[in-house]
Amino acid sequence: MSRGLIWLPLLAIFIWLAWAGWNEYQKVEAYRLWAQPFAKVKYDIYAVLGLDGDRLTWGKPTRKGPVNLQSFYLKDVESIRILANHQIVDLLNLPKSDRNIVLEFLFFNADSVQIPFTQVELAVEWYKYLQEELARGKSTEI
Repeated sequence: MSRGLIWLPLLAIFIWLAWAGWNEYQKVEAYRLWAQPFAKVKYDIYAVLGLDGDRLTWGKPTRKGPVNLQSFYLKDVESIRILANHQIVDLLNLPKSDRNIVLEFLFFNADSVQIPFTQVELAVEWYKYLQEELARGKSTEI
């Protein structure tokens, strides 16, 4: 009987792990369907992000698909920066900790949008790509 009581918590943990894995699989599948029309996409536990032309769309991943979707155009962005723990990140000296990483978009009308990332390296990759897109868009306007 005592052995059965020892195995019961392990069974509960196994069931919880199986449920958590199935839940994450459902989120990834819903994201995969959502991401098809975009040229460049990102998925992590905090946010999904998609770029189509110069329109950037992001939201929160769920099992039924991304929710709280918001969009803006890169032509409305004045500058982009990476923040880690509410501090501006120096690209030459990346933080070791991956806590509270956001890509912040500053608009010409003084508004801003912050998109969370789980990894600073991924945020830097998107930052560089979007900086190139911004430069390309501004050179086309001239």
